[in-house]
Amino acid sequence: MRIAEISTPEHRQAAAAAHGSQSPSHHQHNHLLSQIESKIKQTEAHPPATPLPDSLPSDLRQLLTNLTQLAPFPATNNSLKLHLWKLSYRLWNTCVDLSNAAAIRTPSSTCSSQNVAKLRHLAADMLSLAVDVVGVPSPAIKSASFYYKTGLVWHDHKIFDLASTCFERATDLLSKFDVSKISDAGERKLLLDLNLARSRTAWEISDKNLALTLLNRSKTLLFGSSVHFKAVANQFLAFAKAVLSRKENNGSFNDALKLLNEALDLCEKGQSIARTREETVEIKELKSKTMRFISAVHLQNGEFESVIKCVKVLRENGGEVGDHHASLPVLAMKAWLGLGRYSEAEKELKDMVVNKGIPEGVWVSAVETYFQAAGNAGVETTKGVFLGLLGRCHVSARAAVRVVHRVVRDDNGIDGSRIRAKVVAELASDERVIALFASEAVAKERTAMHSVLWNCGSCNFRLKDYETSAEMFEKSMLYVPHTLENRVLRAKGYRVLCLCYLGLTQLDRAQEYINEAEKLDPNTICAFLKFKICLQTNDHCGAINQIQTMITCLDFTPDFLSLSAHEAVASRSLPVAVAALSNFLNFYNSGKPMPTTEVVVLRTLVTVLSQDLGKEAEVLKFLKQAHKRASELGAESFFGKGEVGRREQNWFAVTSWNFGAKCGKEKNYELCAEFLSLVPGFYDLMGDGQLEENKVTICRSLILTVSAMITSEKQKMTPLTDAEVKHAHELLERAGKILNSPAVGNIEADLYFIYVLDAYDMHGRLNNLESQHHIVKSFAGTKSCTPQYLLQIGLNASQGPRFNAEVATFALSECLSGFLSSPSPNYQDVALIVRKLIAIASIHKGNTDDDVVLSMYKQAYRIMVGLKEGEYPTEEGKWLAMTAWNRAAIPVRMGQIDVAKKWMDAGLELARKIAGMETYQAYMEDYVAEFEKKFRTQTPIVQ
Repeated sequence: MRIAEISTPEHRQAAAAAHGSQSPSHHQHNHLLSQIESKIKQTEAHPPATPLPDSLPSDLRQLLTNLTQLAPFPATNNSLKLHLWKLSYRLWNTCVDLSNAAAIRTPSSTCSSQNVAKLRHLAADMLSLAVDVVGVPSPAIKSASFYYKTGLVWHDHKIFDLASTCFERATDLLSKFDVSKISDAGERKLLLDLNLARSRTAWEISDKNLALTLLNRSKTLLFGSSVHFKAVANQFLAFAKAVLSRKENNGSFNDALKLLNEALDLCEKGQSIARTREETVEIKELKSKTMRFISAVHLQNGEFESVIKCVKVLRENGGEVGDHHASLPVLAMKAWLGLGRYSEAEKELKDMVVNKGIPEGVWVSAVETYFQAAGNAGVETTKGVFLGLLGRCHVSARAAVRVVHRVVRDDNGIDGSRIRAKVVAELASDERVIALFASEAVAKERTAMHSVLWNCGSCNFRLKDYETSAEMFEKSMLYVPHTLENRVLRAKGYRVLCLCYLGLTQLDRAQEYINEAEKLDPNTICAFLKFKICLQTNDHCGAINQIQTMITCLDFTPDFLSLSAHEAVASRSLPVAVAALSNFLNFYNSGKPMPTTEVVVLRTLVTVLSQDLGKEAEVLKFLKQAHKRASELGAESFFGKGEVGRREQNWFAVTSWNFGAKCGKEKNYELCAEFLSLVPGFYDLMGDGQLEENKVTICRSLILTVSAMITSEKQKMTPLTDAEVKHAHELLERAGKILNSPAVGNIEADLYFIYVLDAYDMHGRLNNLESQHHIVKSFAGTKSCTPQYLLQIGLNASQGPRFNAEVATFALSECLSGFLSSPSPNYQDVALIVRKLIAIASIHKGNTDDDVVLSMYKQAYRIMVGLKEGEYPTEEGKWLAMTAWNRAAIPVRMGQIDVAKKWMDAGLELARKIAGMETYQAYMEDYVAEFEKKFRTQTPIVQ
């Protein structure tokens, strides 16, 4: 409402008198007032549809600040104050107009409305500056009113600090008045409203103590009016509701209860002084509302007896205004349930059905609470009540859908309660309910009912409650018409029912449903479900056939093969898993999007086959396929990038190694060689850095691959082909380079020894005798070499098809030196080496160089010198003595007296060192003595 400008003759005379004696200060006042008026005129002329510029409030604020600095104004200068008073009202009225215009059209922006609020605040400050205008009644109350209204605007904008400032300024202006002497009803209401507003703002800025203090102070400003009592009670109630909304702990319930009791006390006092019927009804309604909240708090605190008492008081309030609010039966029912008195709770629930004033949402909430508390014991009751509710809803399809949807869902919005599902299932299958959805006019509602039942079934399926799930899906089929358009939907229902009965392991029923689904809509999922049935009946052939059927379906995607493989692995049907994964691999060149990478499929295949005995050949096939695909696509494209790819490559390499080792232990050397040959192939696909890390493993696999090839040759008694020999030679050449690389470090001596044996063998096959000698000689110079290794090499070189006298002599000679340098030589091995060296020299040199052979016999004699009796093997000693003596026979016959004498002396010397040869020794000595006399006597052969 606009305020009329105030102008009286007395005021005009005072202004004229003051005009004659204007001071410099007065000129400043007038200049500032003129500028302020100019800005106000600008505001008055501003179009309502256009937002106010931000500069206008700030400019006005600066001008008012400058004017305030000239205060206080002279008491004689009332005209200046009056002018300022009028300007304040003009600015305020303009703000009212702008606000009203904004409310009529589309609400203005927050920024623009805040600018209007700033102008209101300026108007209040201007009025406060000129508050003591002579001739204006109650100027302080009017100024306080401006601040109060401005504070409300700031409060609406949620700028609570400015709102609080305005309310405090208004309170300061009114604090000079004696409250008891205020008689005007409007002024009294202003005092109360201001106090309540301050309390609300303090509450919003979380100063709860101040808010409650101010609210309690409001009790002294009631002035015996029921309207005032109602206002304060309403505020107590509002604070209580705010406390309850926090739901922090039981302490908040106690705080809320205190506030509610204050509100109730005020309502009772206000009711006692109400003058009109309207006032009485309003205060009683507020009292009932407060008591309902008190009941709710008692319910939350578990004080069920108190709830029942409150409800009883509300219901028995008597007269026309007795409380029959829709929440009362709900509160009563929950309280009876809390007390365990289900019959009273059931009565309250049934009474709600016939009470048409209760909203459906309230009733459904009550039914859910009753379900939760009563459980299975209340199933029949709730079913009857449910049908009664449908009667109350005029048995419309839409109402039935709405109610069923509410009842079937729990507090978390999940369609998962078995009790509710059972009630809904019985309701949905009731003929009276089905009849509601028979006409085409309710097609939309029929679809909605189907969705509700379907979702409930889906939720129970996820919870693995297949029995309830199947029941709900079956009931949902009642709401799918038998029309051509719904064939696909019916088929979908049959398929999901098949899944339910698969979960219940009722395979016959599952088979019936999937057969029906296939008649309506043959597709991949039907084949997949038949596949699952075959798995559960251990019909592996049938399952594999269904895999082939899936592939031929129009809607087939490779994802089904992935699922089939997972199902087969989970059920330990390994042949089926292999079939699914093998078919899966065929689609990686088809261009179709694949659910997983090819390397994962191959790894899974190898893993599955590893669990079955005798599948090494198939494992080898897929490992070779993995190596081939990685070579074609590139390591990163096939295995993956970074650490993931490196782990995949390592897995295939290690798996190849492990299978090679397994086949080697099982003496399947052909497969062993195949597996081991893949190891360096996988490592070769890696980068140089990773290749360097795995050099030792590569070297092992190369050497053992050749060993397995050689052993397989002996096992099968089929010689290696020239191509195989060449391949083995290339493998060993690579292994040799790694062995001689300084970066490889110390490798196992056994592995180096096997390499030497294999290399010796392959170079022998290639007739490269010089290389054989070089390899053995190089090995002898390494730390890995031991006399035992050289003995094995020497024996190997001295016999068989790869005989090499030079290598054998070198190896055995080095071995002999090694044995003899030992603190405690094994003279059994020493004797063996000596015999082999003599044999090799005899064969290799023939009889053309007896000195070489004789030196070996003499070396044997020197070895025996100093040994204990029997330390050198007796039989070997006898062999040496007899063979040396017998070698003299031919020189004797040929007249080579000196040569014969050397051999006889060697044999005699050896015989003297061997225990048990005393008879031979005596014979030899006699013969030597006689031979020396006669020189031409024929030397007998010692037998």
